[in-house]
Amino acid sequence: MSGDHPTLHTTVLDTEDVRGLAEFYRELLGLAYRAGDEVPDGPDTADFLVLAEPGGAARLAFQQVERLPRATWPEPGVPQQLHLDLEVDDVESLDRQHERATRLGATLLLDRSEDPQEPLRVYADPAGHPFCVFVG
Repeated sequence: MSGDHPTLHTTVLDTEDVRGLAEFYRELLGLAYRAGDEVPDGPDTADFLVLAEPGGAARLAFQQVERLPRATWPEPGVPQQLHLDLEVDDVESLDRQHERATRLGATLLLDRSEDPQEPLRVYADPAGHPFCVFVG
């Protein structure tokens, strides 16, 4: 940590299904559960879970809420409020990640994969949080 600035520790996403959303991002990003947050043998009563880089720092956490209105972006109504930007190396990787993301339960919101300046796709995760995958 720096003495002059705080360090970003974790981004926390609200969800009506903590385990379901954590599993989506675990699979999509190749993250691992923080020790103690793994899938239990018995009933799952988790209301807060953390995913981290394998052997590393926490990256994403998921917090149970009773009700979460889905973002309606790009339409007006309910704004994004927060979205995640994910980067890949090339258009072929963008296409591979599209297949993975939709197989895991993401919904395509915007497809600019043919844009020569910035190929990207925007999705909603299973809880409705928008995220982008773009070629960096």
